[in-house]
Amino acid sequence: MPERRVTVASKVGLHARPAALLAKAAAGQPVKVTIRKGDGEPVEAGSVLGLMTLGAMHGDEVVLAAEGDGADDALEAIASLIATDLDEG
Repeated sequence: MPERRVTVASKVGLHARPAALLAKAAAGQPVKVTIRKGDGEPVEAGSVLGLMTLGAMHGDEVVLAAEGDGADDALEAIASLIATDLDEG
């Protein structure tokens, strides 16, 4: 299963607006994308609640995973969002 490590760029972490934008993008992917912090349990990246329960803050590294056709492209799309400061409108 392909994985991608990425550092959270949003100053508030994956909360509120950044979580909503990320969940919407992940839900629109052709494969299920999961995200985890450290050795924690993965949650669905398409779930705002799941993202917020991670407790991923600015500067934390998270691990994305996906499987199936289009997994690499999906991971790249989601990783690029996480690496962007989504706090700014």
